[in-house]
Amino acid sequence: MNLESFFNPKSVAVVGASNTPFNLAATICNILKYKSYHGAVYAVNRKAEEVHGCPGYASVKDIPGEVELAVILISAKQVPGVVRECGEKGVRGVIIESAGFSEAGPEGQAMQDEIDGYLKKYNMRMLGPNCLGVLNAANSFCCFYGIIPGRYGDGFSTPGTVSYIIQSGGIGALVLDSFNKDVCKVNKAVSIGNMADVDESDLIEYFNGDGTEVIGLYLENVRNGRKLMDTARRVTKPILAFKVGRTSEGSAAAASHTAGMANNDIVFDNACRQAGIIRLKSISELHAMPKMFTTMPLLRGKNIAVMSNSGAFGGIAADLLIESGFSMAKLTPATQERLAKTGQLFNVKNPVDLGPTLNKQTFVDIFDILLSADEVDGLLPVPNVWLDVVIEAILELMAMCRHYNKPAAIYIPNAIDRILTIREKHGIPTFESPEEATRALVVSHQQYRYLQKKETGNHENDLNRRAKPEAACAV
Repeated sequence: MNLESFFNPKSVAVVGASNTPFNLAATICNILKYKSYHGAVYAVNRKAEEVHGCPGYASVKDIPGEVELAVILISAKQVPGVVRECGEKGVRGVIIESAGFSEAGPEGQAMQDEIDGYLKKYNMRMLGPNCLGVLNAANSFCCFYGIIPGRYGDGFSTPGTVSYIIQSGGIGALVLDSFNKDVCKVNKAVSIGNMADVDESDLIEYFNGDGTEVIGLYLENVRNGRKLMDTARRVTKPILAFKVGRTSEGSAAAASHTAGMANNDIVFDNACRQAGIIRLKSISELHAMPKMFTTMPLLRGKNIAVMSNSGAFGGIAADLLIESGFSMAKLTPATQERLAKTGQLFNVKNPVDLGPTLNKQTFVDIFDILLSADEVDGLLPVPNVWLDVVIEAILELMAMCRHYNKPAAIYIPNAIDRILTIREKHGIPTFESPEEATRALVVSHQQYRYLQKKETGNHENDLNRRAKPEAACAV
């Protein structure tokens, strides 16, 4: 089965949807009707009752015509029988959102094994169990349970180019919510739960050909490290991964959540570097970092220029860059001479200090001089937006970055609510702290180096993999 059926089904049966108060499966029918999803949507419940305008049937087998996808949210003990009926009906794929399987102990594992048998017998594919579901912003298909119509605003409604593979529904909700006030939007999001069938590697492969520009991962365990590494090596799009379980306590929590086994974190870290996966340091980076790839060129070198109209932030940015392994670009006398002609600058060396400059053209000229300088690979501009002319200059900076093929990680030293307002209103990819902006430069340069290795060093990577097979398999 093509995974497209999970994201663009012509017909969907929501098993467990009823008019019982607080019924979670009913929220899926509700959101699909609210979003005017183009496919046929059926509710399956014992009373065969209509739910939120979706015709009701007592069994999947009672639905007339083809059912391409079944979304199942009922008690775990009932799920194997329903999966069998789906197979008999000819359903192509099932999304099991119910919990209580391998993560719940031997009895749950036995039920999951029974389900696996039906999948093989009837040639079906499965997402889950114990997952939240699927979102496709491009066609308004969403089977996340518990979604309230209108709750996630543009982060849910406007198709984007960032896709997520997430083992936790809560993390998926955080990402969607965070994108409400960002320049990035979601293309697709998948909550994969226990990964009993379709896993993160299958979805990375799928996202490599569906218009996705950046792939984000939240993982609690990796079942097949070799498969993940082989898949990631073939993908040239940025793959950003945050994995829980760096400590024994975190691993134990993951095991109780999605049956995640305690993986060796050092091995996982090494595997990411070999396969070209960017490992994130915080959960917020899952939604903060993608805009560096969707709005800016990649950072090809380590020489960074800092520009600020506050001397304090110039020093702060310099410390962060050096601590992150970058170099402060050594501006040549010719570059400094050009900078000096732009106005009464406090400092023409790096970091460049404008002081309380009021002139938009001064900002624009400085951006142009720095980006055009051979000794500069990228910018960390820290302009306090206290006048509209600064915003206008930053908008021109974004076009310059594309022209010179050099990135800028922009931080505006204002209160968070003002940063978010400016970002949302003007479409400027601003970061929320100087630390976050510095990390954006780090991951951009990391992706540039990974791409070079993937394009020229695949043979060497294969040799390394064969020399150390345990590193790939034990992740």
